[in-house]
This record gives sequence, C-alpha cells and structure tokens, in this order.
Amino acid sequence: MHARQRFRTAVASAVAVLLCAGTLSGCDAAPPGAAAPSRSASPKPRPTPVWDRSPASVAAVGDSITRAFDACGVLTDCPEASWATGTDAAVDSLALRLLGPERLAGHSWNLARSGARMEELPEQMAQAGARAPELVAVMMGANDACRESPERMTPVEEFRSSFEAALARLRKTAPKAQVYVSSVPDLKRLWSTGRTNPVGRQVWKLGICASMLADAEDLGAAAERRRATVQDRVVAYNAVLKEVCAKDPRCRYDGGAVFAFRFDEAQLSPWDWFHPSRDGQARLAEIAHRRVTAEAPPA
Repeated sequence: MHARQRFRTAVASAVAVLLCAGTLSGCDAAPPGAAAPSRSASPKPRPTPVWDRSPASVAAVGDSITRAFDACGVLTDCPEASWATGTDAAVDSLALRLLGPERLAGHSWNLARSGARMEELPEQMAQAGARAPELVAVMMGANDACRESPERMTPVEEFRSSFEAALARLRKTAPKAQVYVSSVPDLKRLWSTGRTNPVGRQVWKLGICASMLADAEDLGAAAERRRATVQDRVVAYNAVLKEVCAKDPRCRYDGGAVFAFRFDEAQLSPWDWFHPSRDGQARLAEIAHRRVTAEAPPA
C-alpha cells in the first residue's frame, strides 16, 4: 500500500472514532468483513396483572366501621348497613353495586370485627383467603390510633409489619385476589364535627377514642398537641398503607380518599357522633366503588 493511501485510511479511521464519540448514529455498524458483535437478549418486562373492575365475589375485613357499628342502633353492629358488603339498598354497598342483589348473599362475606386493630388483620385475611374471593376490601387502622392515650397508639413499624403479614397470609391461599385498601379516616375532622353537639360531647366522655376525643371542648395548647400527635400517627398509618400496597401488583389504595372525606353531622351516628351513620356508610361505599371500578388507580 502506498504511503498516501495508508495516510488516507488512518485519517478515515480517526474521523470515524471522533464521530462515534459525538454520539452520532451509525456507529454500531461493523466494518466490511467484520463479524457482527453478539448481543444478549433484553429481558422482557413482567406483565402487570390487569385490574378486574367487575369482580364476582367480595370479602370485607376490618373493624367497627366495616361492621357498621352504631349505624342502626345503640352499641350494636349493623352489617346490613356496611359500606363493604351490606344489603341495605339505601347504603348501596360496594358488594351490592358490584354483584347485584341476587348474588350478594352467596358471594360476599363480612369478616370484620368491631374493636379490631391492625395486629388482627393477618388472621382476618387468612379467613378471607379461605373463601377465594376475587376482591378483598380492607379498612383498618382507626383503633390503632383510638386508644386511651396517644402513648398507647400502635407504633408505626408494628402497624407496617402487621399489614405486610396480612397481605402475605392472603397470598398463600388467594394469590390472585385483588385488594382494595381504604385510608384511615381523619379522626381530627370527626372531633371537629362532633364536638359542637352536646349529646356527642357527653357520649365521648364514656371513653370513645379518648386519645382524640377526650376533653372535646378543651382548646388549650396541651389538648391541641395531643390531637396533633394522634393526627400525625393517622397520616403515618396511611403512608404505610400506600407504600405496602404499592408493592403488590394486585393491591389498590384509595389515594387517601376516605381520609380526605369531610364527614358532616348527617354522616355521623346519632348515638355516638363518631362512627358513620347509614348516610356516612353510603358515602364510603360510593368512594370504594369509584376507586375499584376506575380504569387506573388514584395517584
């Protein structure tokens, strides 16, 4: 090869290197006669299960709210008025909307217990999984904050551990069950609404959610700090529900919709001014149905 030709080849090679360094296209092409570089196949992304917006069976787990405590009478559960699985047409529960009245009795189960805290949810989830439901509706956490004092509230990490264990128990027997998780209601909002009612204030003195509702008329600094401590714990619980649920592709959190709902007097029980009335249960059912049947989960 003549010197001039060798010089031209060297210049061309140098230009090619500079062009590739500038991230111009075409640099992956092999020179004539060179073997093509081997490429490992890119891993295919795991498909995300499609959320079924019309499940054929519903199990409900949780506490007194899901049992519709004090919605129909004094100091008694009223499961027919439950937001999740109730039969009361005026409430129009989540299960009633999804299944219709003909299928409701044989394809829905209310496994909640009044007074339950998050530590009980794994066992409730195991009971739900044994029925192989297509959807499990969860509302739990208010009793973890509603204690005799803020010092008795469930620690956040214990709350997290129990919720994670609950989903794990469900997955052992019902791996394909969808899970709708409601946020914990805004307890401070319930105090703000009910404290103006003299009957409510007297009932609260019996010890209902004392960490938040005790001394309802006291607006002093110490009482306000106590309520703020409880409110902060509820916010932390909801953050846990959101984070843990996000790790399960078949779990959908309500996006804080129940926490954000502004209960008024008509939506609180006339017997304790704390639990949802029939009207309050209907609002919870509406929120749940809207989230379950949405094409995409709330942000």
